[in-house]
Amino acid sequence: MFKFFSDKFNNLRQAVSNTAQALVGNVVSAVEKEEEFSEFVLEDMEDLLISADLGVGYAAELVDNLRNQSKVKPSEVKNYLKNEFLKTLNNAGDNTIHYSEGKLNIYFITGVNGVGKTTLIGKLAYKFKNQGKKVLIAAADTFRAAAEEQLDIWSKRAGAEIVRRDKADPASVVYESIEKAQNQGFDVILVDTAGRLQNKFNLMEELKKIKSVIDKKAPESLRECMLVLDANTGQNGLQQAKVFTEAVNLTSVALTKLDGSAKGAIVIAVAKELKLPVKLIGVGEKMEDLKTFDANEFIEALFE
Repeated sequence: MFKFFSDKFNNLRQAVSNTAQALVGNVVSAVEKEEEFSEFVLEDMEDLLISADLGVGYAAELVDNLRNQSKVKPSEVKNYLKNEFLKTLNNAGDNTIHYSEGKLNIYFITGVNGVGKTTLIGKLAYKFKNQGKKVLIAAADTFRAAAEEQLDIWSKRAGAEIVRRDKADPASVVYESIEKAQNQGFDVILVDTAGRLQNKFNLMEELKKIKSVIDKKAPESLRECMLVLDANTGQNGLQQAKVFTEAVNLTSVALTKLDGSAKGAIVIAVAKELKLPVKLIGVGEKMEDLKTFDANEFIEALFE
């Protein structure tokens, strides 16, 4: 079986420390010394969860569960939150990157400009190359020259090949990439896409067209439609996820810039709201700073 990542994320606790304080530390310290869950305590708890970017609906649900019940005491709120968050992440689906050995594997990467999408693709290419895979990058963000140039640099660093056609129709670049991959025995295609949300209609149509090309040209090869989110965007990330879900059938999320962010709770909010599992997390500039997401490890790091 293909092992996508064998490396462990040793500094996860450090990377999520700000999120842990906002999401767990502040809530627990405000509640755990109380004798009962009074309305005042519950409202305070709800406000803190919302301010930690967990989302209004989910924060209200967690607090509502504590009303008019006697099983969970304020002193046990830490364990209560830990169990609820883990359950939410697990219910969103498997965190494993899908890959089929001996076949072409296509990864459709989406997200707004500026979230670290191009960098993530470069690091992902590097990971696959280190597993001995033949990797092709399809530069389908063709109208932003800087994106193509950056991707070109990353492809060279990763040892991957690239198909780029400045100003060309993005779908035609993907079509050409699939033909090349099928004819030359590539294992992986990583598809970069535009993220211009200011013209939502055009962007959505462009993404649908690319998806249609993949569905027609390589119907069995699409492994992931992955949305890249910047951990610092908080609840805006949830809105982005909803927009991209309209255009393509997202299967997963990659979270970048987690280190130093206090808004990492967006991982749990997306899992709850959209039932999308997080599969990758980025925590730095180095090639190795892209790691597989493990729900259990993430929760343990948050609650240590």
